Amino acid sequence: MIATVSNTTPQRLVVAVGGNATHPEDIRGTTAEQEQIAARTARALLPLVQAAHEIVVTHGNGPVVGKILLRQYYAREHVPPMRLDVCVAHSQGGIGHLLMQGLEDELARAGDARRVACVITRVAVNAEDEAFQHPRKPIGPFFTADKAEELHRALGWNMVEDSGRGWRYVVPSPKPREILDLELIAGLAAQGIVVIAAGGGGIPMVLRADGSYSGVPAVIDKDMTSALLANRLGIETLLILTAVSRVAVNYRKSDQRELDTVTASELAGHLKAGEFAEGSMGPKIEAALKFLAGGGTRAIIASIDEALPAIEGRAGTQVVAG
Repeated sequence: MIATVSNTTPQRLVVAVGGNATHPEDIRGTTAEQEQIAARTARALLPLVQAAHEIVVTHGNGPVVGKILLRQYYAREHVPPMRLDVCVAHSQGGIGHLLMQGLEDELARAGDARRVACVITRVAVNAEDEAFQHPRKPIGPFFTADKAEELHRALGWNMVEDSGRGWRYVVPSPKPREILDLELIAGLAAQGIVVIAAGGGGIPMVLRADGSYSGVPAVIDKDMTSALLANRLGIETLLILTAVSRVAVNYRKSDQRELDTVTASELAGHLKAGEFAEGSMGPKIEAALKFLAGGGTRAIIASIDEALPAIEGRAGTQVVAG
């Protein structure tokens, strides 16, 4: 028997906003375009922000960090390139700035004096994670086969064909182990400050022999970090916002079926059966299951345009224990 879903907004919430929601594929990426997208995202999040006492917003960075790398490629003869973890930090700051401004603008229009803070977040990973030997995380724009070959020759980038849409750069994506800035995030959220954190999955860090940390060239999956963050904060609801309204099985087939409320065990069965693509819905499903296994009570995957109905149980795919 599937558990019922509450129609009230939880007072403590982690919301994960997809990278394509902050930088869709159909924009050039100008500052003005990104400001407009951030404003739209802020409008969708405003009802959640006003209803929840503690709310932490995470976000993807794949399209943005990919463009940062492209800038480095074109400027490589004039400006020394940055390591990938520093590029992740740059994307956190830029996206976080736009989301923070968008949210504060929406709050001000609503007559709400609540403040927003962006925390540049570091996340510990295992230096021996197999992802460093097998890069699989696609970031940045799509390229033709010829351009992909050129980038591979010039920069040594690992390029793979992605879902029939073109070629993309793939990088290591180790699993998140600990949120190094957890206490700071928790302290701000407990004060009622809206916290933007763990952008792009966080800056990947490995532990040195002397007990200090060092950044490593990788990109952590944003949804997996969001699940870990929610678990570590003791938050029971995780909302993953993406470009589709619900998770579907038999995707793009004549018998496609959207999932409304589903148990973790049923969803795990669909994942094992290969229903969810590794480069798109797969990581979101894994994150939802990881979150529930770690003590969460409800994970929701929904469209960003249906954020409030989703949290109220009226939209999206509601994943519950069982």
